[in-house]
Amino acid sequence: MPNKRDYYEVLGVDKSASDDEIKKAYRKKAKEFHPDLNPGSKEAEAKFKEANEAYEVLSDETKKARYDQLGHAGVDPNYGPGGPGGGFAGGMDFDLSDILGSFFGGGFGGFGGGRQQNPNAPRRGDDLNERVNISFEEAAKGCSRVIETRRIEVCGECGGSGAQGGTSAKTCPECGGRGQVMSQQRTPFGVISTQKACPKCAGKGKIIETPCPKCRGGGRVSRQVQINVSVPAGIDDRQAINIRGEGHKGLNGGLPGDLHVAVFVRPHPFFERDGYDVWCDVTVSFAQAALGDTLMVPTLDGKVSWTLPAGTQPGEVFMLKGKGIQNLNGRGKGNQLVRIAVDVPKKLDERQRELIRELGQELGVGSGFTEQDEDRDDKKGGFFGKKKK
Repeated sequence: MPNKRDYYEVLGVDKSASDDEIKKAYRKKAKEFHPDLNPGSKEAEAKFKEANEAYEVLSDETKKARYDQLGHAGVDPNYGPGGPGGGFAGGMDFDLSDILGSFFGGGFGGFGGGRQQNPNAPRRGDDLNERVNISFEEAAKGCSRVIETRRIEVCGECGGSGAQGGTSAKTCPECGGRGQVMSQQRTPFGVISTQKACPKCAGKGKIIETPCPKCRGGGRVSRQVQINVSVPAGIDDRQAINIRGEGHKGLNGGLPGDLHVAVFVRPHPFFERDGYDVWCDVTVSFAQAALGDTLMVPTLDGKVSWTLPAGTQPGEVFMLKGKGIQNLNGRGKGNQLVRIAVDVPKKLDERQRELIRELGQELGVGSGFTEQDEDRDDKKGGFFGKKKK
């Protein structure tokens, strides 16, 4: 049995943490152990994957509830019963009345005198709803996923007939194959005849004397299936993909339902999405900001060489054209916006302090302030001059 740490411990949060607190904790851990920031470190890579796994569970309301109740056994089939692989949990999504109808032939309508549905008519299968968790990069570039879920399908043993191999359904002796029987009732107004579904064949007109042992005469079974899902480039968090015909199979030759896949995108340690644009903060030293420098800036396409102009101010934003996210309809890409932060050293030795004082004097900015400085600054229209005005 695998040995896993508690997911709350992995992210460093309490069980009472809010969704926002869990998201912030994940971003912090992901940034700390991201492979790009820890090249070649197997330990960092393992902890990065561990943080991803913890976030995928704790950011999903259903999985989080199962994990809080059962621990790892509630979300990982390798931990034995109780997880999504046991019983019908985790992905079992179908209409119970539809199953009962397939097993017992329907016939539940009509008690109120309304029109009854033909139990032999083709019926469309129900839709399936699933979700996938992908990384920020996968959302930008597109990816493929294999979804495991339980789905109602045509029984392979009997081909959907419900009868055991080598046998077939017989005409109902009660209704003669019509599926309807007449009922007479004496009332003060005379004898009233009504038509209702045959109770012996449930309105189908046929009787299965030897049911298929696999589907018990229903013609459909529930089984675990794997479905390949192609996630398009540019998809955003909580958008959905609709895959036609991959839902529960229909009844009596009816069309299958659809598969709706909700896409959840994990936050990135240092990229933030804004439509199809991407924001990235880059921290430089005072010397780099003042003199300019050539930097290696991370993008979704890998690191690129970029020239920081001399005299760059803190908070200034530069654009890397076409380095953003692919438009979902395939037309063009967004841009990457680089926001500059200047790192001001907190600890300086005496020589460093002296050099900065000398630089300040050269630039006309000193640690002290004299009347001469005020006159000079006022003539320049500098900070103090502007303040006076």
